[in-house]
Amino acid sequence: MSSFSTTGIHTGIIREGDDLTGTLIRGVEESEAGSFRSGDILVVAENAVATAEGRVVLLARIVPSEESERVAERYGMDPRVVEVVIRESDSVVGGIPGFLLCMKGGTLLPNAGVDASNAPPGCLVLLPADPDRSARAIRKEIEERNGARVGVIVADSRTHAMRAGCSGVAIGCSGFPAVIDLRGRSDLFGRRLEVTKQALADNLASAAEVVMGEADESTPAAVIRGLSIPIGDFEGVEAIDAEGCLFMGLLRKSERG
Repeated sequence: MSSFSTTGIHTGIIREGDDLTGTLIRGVEESEAGSFRSGDILVVAENAVATAEGRVVLLARIVPSEESERVAERYGMDPRVVEVVIRESDSVVGGIPGFLLCMKGGTLLPNAGVDASNAPPGCLVLLPADPDRSARAIRKEIEERNGARVGVIVADSRTHAMRAGCSGVAIGCSGFPAVIDLRGRSDLFGRRLEVTKQALADNLASAAEVVMGEADESTPAAVIRGLSIPIGDFEGVEAIDAEGCLFMGLLRKSERG
């Protein structure tokens, strides 16, 4: 692939009910990117998408269950936060002080993606209800309004096993292949690749995180340009079941004895 550029898109604070796509288009026009071009990849923070979609919970309205009270005491958390996390989870695998490790939509993540960062005071922001659908809607609106055929990633930041810090991960994707299958190709010494797949959308999400930031930058999006990624009717991220995951597979085997 050729050299590429990553441009952060400043939008100001996103609020519930905002025209997110319109805000992003204006943000791109006011940035060094100038305007959307066909072939661009737009990366949008899940927090901004979820907020615009109304996925905001007021803690004062949450009544924790007895189970949430018990879990909160065990892990030193606000029972109301635990209640929201449990509601958003498919299951709770475990936890450490301040966080629950949850399964949600085939993904293992802390607190089921429920986040107090960049949320209004006294509120929590949930993940978008359907991140792939959100990415697809933004992509189609940009094409209708701007004429550019782009790819869209809804990105979150996650920690990784045995590593400090966070990096970007795509939780929604539309318009280009999220994963490139390299199986069958040869390595430098002619050996056939048997299992290798390139997590293209995750890699792009991490590149975008560098210019988007995690604090008060008000830069919840980035445009990646110059990679010649094929744009088309590609939809969705690719997950694997727990048994096929190295980390979860080993964890479950150790639990079984």
